[in-house]
Amino acid sequence: MTGASARAGGAAWGEFGRRLRSRRRAAGLTQLQLGLLVGYHHSVISKLEAGLREPPLGLVRRLDSVLETGGELAAVLAEPRDVPRGPVHFLADPVLFAPLPGADGVDGFGAPDPLLWPARLPAEGLACPLHGTEGCAVPDRAELSELLGGPSAVTADSLSRGTAGAEPDLLHGLTALLACLIREGFRQPPDDHRVAVVDGLLRALVRWAEAVNATGRLPYGQLRLAAQYAQVAGRLRMDRGQSAVAMARFGHGLHCADAVRDAPARATLLSDMCTLVQLDGDVGSMLTYAAGVGAVDTGRRWMAALSGLYQARGYALAGDTAECRRHIALARRKFARLDRRDLLEAPWMAGAEGEMRMDSAIGGALRDLAVATGDRSAARRAVTATARSCAGVPPQMRTTRLLLTLRLADSWACAGDPAAAAALACEVLGDAVSSREFMIGAELRGLHGRLTGQWHDIPEVRAYRERFRSAGGQVAPTFGHLPDFACIGRWSWGR
Repeated sequence: MTGASARAGGAAWGEFGRRLRSRRRAAGLTQLQLGLLVGYHHSVISKLEAGLREPPLGLVRRLDSVLETGGELAAVLAEPRDVPRGPVHFLADPVLFAPLPGADGVDGFGAPDPLLWPARLPAEGLACPLHGTEGCAVPDRAELSELLGGPSAVTADSLSRGTAGAEPDLLHGLTALLACLIREGFRQPPDDHRVAVVDGLLRALVRWAEAVNATGRLPYGQLRLAAQYAQVAGRLRMDRGQSAVAMARFGHGLHCADAVRDAPARATLLSDMCTLVQLDGDVGSMLTYAAGVGAVDTGRRWMAALSGLYQARGYALAGDTAECRRHIALARRKFARLDRRDLLEAPWMAGAEGEMRMDSAIGGALRDLAVATGDRSAARRAVTATARSCAGVPPQMRTTRLLLTLRLADSWACAGDPAAAAALACEVLGDAVSSREFMIGAELRGLHGRLTGQWHDIPEVRAYRERFRSAGGQVAPTFGHLPDFACIGRWSWGR
């Protein structure tokens, strides 16, 4: 674009923005309300009114219609001016649209259970990628399939073809599909098909965002939704012990979130990255990421609470009692002061379920502190917090209940009561030994190593060992302990 054409285009955008602001105010609408009516985020309306971007033609027509301007806004842009040649790239991050491994799409997403399909967003902590937590109706499964031209092969091309006048509906439907996949995970651990579906849809979303970007339009909704798919994809890989692939997915989600300044997504992705670096025994990096969660936005108390919980866990692993306790206290204070915005953005921290997650995370930190320092008073406090958390687990969170039962047994072992630990562990040994969940295996290995190493001669532990062998368990080295992301974070697979 030449300097003259840029000035002409900028002048037209500025005049368009002034007319738009005047018409919006005359209609008595806020930027948020107008954005909802035309299917765009309010930040787009703000940029248009400020003259900071070229108005897309389709949006201009919708604005004229909604504001009943008689075509005034379109007329402003129809004035003669130089037209830029070639696409205008709003986003030029080479990592953002880098090809992800695998095919660009998925061969069908199956037939989600209609009873699990959400009617509105947010659902399972997933906000609408266009309208945030305002509350959006979603198309049903059949309508989503029709928008895509059928679910047999969802690709970037099918996404683009399905958006002729229906981009908000498609983004709403794909968010609902992700929520449905999460809910299916509550019933049973994720299988290969669910992993493939989430990965494939993530790749298709990234390609779709790239195509939208190439037209000169910011792919706001596509990138926000891609960040959500990337986080779920990473958690699925993390559950399977595939740390490197999980980190790649989280990293890509972070790029998407940063490109559209999605603070909640950035905070939760960083919290998952805390988990992964701990798997590698990198406590220093874990503490860095944990501090980063709180630094995303110091005004959001839920982020400060989450940051405190992860830092408490990191300092516990490092054996720093004072810092561990300080961050537990910080997390509790912030949790007690969560406001409406906090609970809209992090609904999994609300009410009894939020209390359960807090107690779980605190119990995990205190147990790890007892392991690192030999402090039995910390272990007894871990017993109290974990028992309280276990009592608050909803019935559908089966994996979380199993994990917490193992942790409670381990806390008893750390507190010097191997008989109580062995008795509690025996109640769930069959399920724990047969579980394919990476976290369950890690908890079981830690408990098994402690019981059979220090107290192998007492009768209760001998009975535990017999039960362990009869369940098909194999003696394995202690693997350490994982942060309880199933109980802290936004989602819990197979719980």
